[in-house]
Amino acid sequence: MASIGKIARRTFLIGSAAIVGGVAFGAYYVSRPAPNPLKPGEGEAALNPFVLIDGNGITLFAPRAEMGQGVKTSWAALIAEELDVELDQVRVLHGPAAKAYYNSAFMLDALPGKGYDSGNFKHSIGEALGHLGKVLNLHGTGGSTSMKDGYERMRLAGASARETLKEAAAGKLGLKRSQLSTAKGMVIAPDGREVSYVDLAQDAAKLSAIEAGLRPSSTWRLIGKPQPRIDMAEKATGTAEFGIDVRLPGMKFASVRMNPRQGGSMKSFDASAAQNMPGVEKVINMGAGVAVVASNTWLAMQALEAIEVDWEEAPYPSETDQVFAKIAEAFDDAPNSVMRDDGDADALPTGATELSAEYQVPYLAHATMEPMNATALLEEGKLTVWSGNQMPTFVQSKCAAEAGLESEQVDVRTTYLGGGFGRRVEFDYAVQATRIAKEMPGIPVQLTWSREEDMRHDMYRPGAIARMRGAVKDGAAVLMDGQLAAASPTHQAMMRLADFQPAGPDKVHVEGFFNSPYAIPNYRMAGHISDIKIPVGFWRSVGNSFNGFFIESFIDEMAHAAGADPMEFRLSLARPEWAPAAGVLEAVKEMAGWTGNTPAGVGRGVAMCYSFGTPVAEVIEVIEEDGSIRIANAWIACDMGRAIDPETVKAQMFGGMAYGLSAACFGEITFADGAAEQGNFPDYDAMRMHTMPRTEVRVLETQAHLGGAGEPGTPPAAPALANAIFDLTGKRPRRLPLMHDFDLLI
Repeated sequence: MASIGKIARRTFLIGSAAIVGGVAFGAYYVSRPAPNPLKPGEGEAALNPFVLIDGNGITLFAPRAEMGQGVKTSWAALIAEELDVELDQVRVLHGPAAKAYYNSAFMLDALPGKGYDSGNFKHSIGEALGHLGKVLNLHGTGGSTSMKDGYERMRLAGASARETLKEAAAGKLGLKRSQLSTAKGMVIAPDGREVSYVDLAQDAAKLSAIEAGLRPSSTWRLIGKPQPRIDMAEKATGTAEFGIDVRLPGMKFASVRMNPRQGGSMKSFDASAAQNMPGVEKVINMGAGVAVVASNTWLAMQALEAIEVDWEEAPYPSETDQVFAKIAEAFDDAPNSVMRDDGDADALPTGATELSAEYQVPYLAHATMEPMNATALLEEGKLTVWSGNQMPTFVQSKCAAEAGLESEQVDVRTTYLGGGFGRRVEFDYAVQATRIAKEMPGIPVQLTWSREEDMRHDMYRPGAIARMRGAVKDGAAVLMDGQLAAASPTHQAMMRLADFQPAGPDKVHVEGFFNSPYAIPNYRMAGHISDIKIPVGFWRSVGNSFNGFFIESFIDEMAHAAGADPMEFRLSLARPEWAPAAGVLEAVKEMAGWTGNTPAGVGRGVAMCYSFGTPVAEVIEVIEEDGSIRIANAWIACDMGRAIDPETVKAQMFGGMAYGLSAACFGEITFADGAAEQGNFPDYDAMRMHTMPRTEVRVLETQAHLGGAGEPGTPPAAPALANAIFDLTGKRPRRLPLMHDFDLLI
C-alpha cells in the first residue's frame, strides 16, 4: 500500500483534492444531497463521493473503517457489481471525514419494537429515519451496519457511474446509450469496439450524473459469492498501514500516563528525572496526567515511568465488591425501561413450578491488538490527524475544538484499525495527540499508548447483574420476569460524543434482554440504570453481550426445571414467535447431530441470540481432558437475510464467537484502590489457537431484510459454553469469567 504521503501527492485522498482529469460519481437516496467532499481543481470534475475515475484508473471510496471485518472488500463489491468492474481493477480508499459519508443504518435500531417484528412498512420508516444520519453528521462504523447502509446506496452509485459513462461513450461513438454494454471497465459497442472507463472520464465529467435502476440478483457476479480480500496481500506482507505505522519526515514520538483512577485529576508531578534522560524533548502537563515527547516511543514510555505523580482519588467506589454493591442499588430505584410486559408476570400460573437465579458479569476491556494511537501535525492554521478510528467526523470536530480551529480546518486520515470492537468510536487518543501537537507546532507527533495505559483507560463493557424469575408448566415456559442493573454505555458515550444524554427508555441497555424471539405468555423485562462513574462504552454487541448470557443461561435452567431437552425447549418457544430464530436452532441441531444425550466426559450446550437484525444459534461441546475442561467443537448458524460474501460472514461468526469465548473464560477488569488491576495480556487472557474449538458455520438467507454480521456471533458464545459446562459437570455457571469456578484448559 502506498504511504499516506504518496497517496496525497497522487491526489487519491480527497480533502484539498484534485482529480487528475477525471470524474467522480455517487448516489443519494435523499432529496437534498450532502455536500460533496471531493473538491476538483481547474479542468477537473467531481459529481459525487463514491466512485472516482481519472487518468490513474478507478478508485472506490469505502468510508466504513476496515478493522479486519472485510468491509473494504464487501463495500467495494457492491459498487463494482453495478459498475461492471472486477475488484482487481480498482483501488479502494477510506473517504475523508465528511457529511456525505453518513451512515444511513445507524438510526434503524432506534425504532420502537423488538426488531425482529419489523415488517416492510416499518423497515421503510427506518430507511427514511436513517437519513437523519446526514443531519447529525454520523460518518461512522459500528452497530454491524456497514452492509445494511451500503447495500442499496453503493449499488446505486455504481449504476449511476456506469450509465453516465455509457452516455459519454455514446457521444464519442455516435450511438445511443441503449445500444451499448459494459464489462470489466469497458464500454462495448455492438460491433465490438471498446472504450475504457479511464478514456471516457473527461467526457463523462461534462455530463450530469444519470440515475439508473438496479440489476436483478440473477445477474450478479460478485454479490453473494466469496471474494478475495482486497487487503489480503498488504496485510500478509506487512505493508498495510495501520495508525501505529504512520511515518512522516521529522516525526517525534510521544506517550501518556494518565490518572489510573479514571475521572480523577492530578495533584502534582515531578518530571526532573525524565527531563534529564537523553532523547527526551518535552514533558507536557495533560491535566489529568503527563505526556512525554521523545525520539522514539519506547523512550517516551520509559521516561513516563520515571515521573513521580500524586494522583487524585476516583469518583467511584475503589474496590470491585463495592462497585457491584453500587450497581445492585439500582434495583431499588424505578426501572428506566420495561420494554416488554406481556401477560401477567406478577401472578404465578396455577400448577407451575417457579424458579429464580441471579447472574453477574464483570467489566471488560476492548483489548484491541493495536493500542490507542494517533499522529497529529498542526501547522499554518491546519491540523492533520492520522488515526485508526470508527467515527471520523467526531474525531474531526473534537480535535478541532482542542486546537481552536473550525472542523473544515482539520483533515482526518483514517488508516487501517488494529481492532476496534467499539473502542475506536471514542476520540480521546486523537484529542490527546492534538493537545501534544499544539505544544510542537510544525512537527508531526505520533502518540502511542502503552498496553497498560490502553487497558486501564478503556471505556469498558459495563459490569452487570441480572435477577431472573421464571415458571414452567407441562414442559414449557409460562413466565419469565427479569431485572437488569448496569451502567448505560449509551448515556455515557453520547455525553462524550455529542454533549447530551438521550431521554426516555434506553433500548441499548436492554437489547437482547427484552427482545429474545421466544413466545412466553407472561414475559416482563425491566432495565435499571446504575449511575456509576466508571467509564463505559460500546463493546462488541453492547447490551447483547451480557444480556445474551443472562437470558440463555436462564432459559437453560428453565428447560431443566421443566424436564425438557434444552434444544427442543427453545424450538418450542421460537417456532411460534419467529421462523428465522427457529431456523438457526434447527440448523445447529442438524449440524451438531444433537440428540439430547451426551456420553460421560462430554458436555453440550446451546444458545440462540437475536442481535443487530440477525439470529445466531451456537452449540458448543466440551470434554474433560486430564482434569481440565477443553472446548472441543462448535457449530454456528446465522440468518443474514442476504450474505454479501458468505465466507466473510463465516469469518465474522467465528471471530465473534472467539471474542465471546475469550471474555467468558478469562475476561475481567477488577478494581483496587480505584484503579483497574489488569494491565496486559498475561492478566487479561484470550483464547489461543490450541484452545479454540473446531468450528463449522452455516449461513442462512431466509430473512427479507439484511442483518448484521460483525457482532451477532458474540452474544451466544458465553451462554452456550456455560450450558455445556453444566451438562458436563452438573454445576451451573452463574458468573463470569468461568476460570474462577472451573478448571479450563489454558
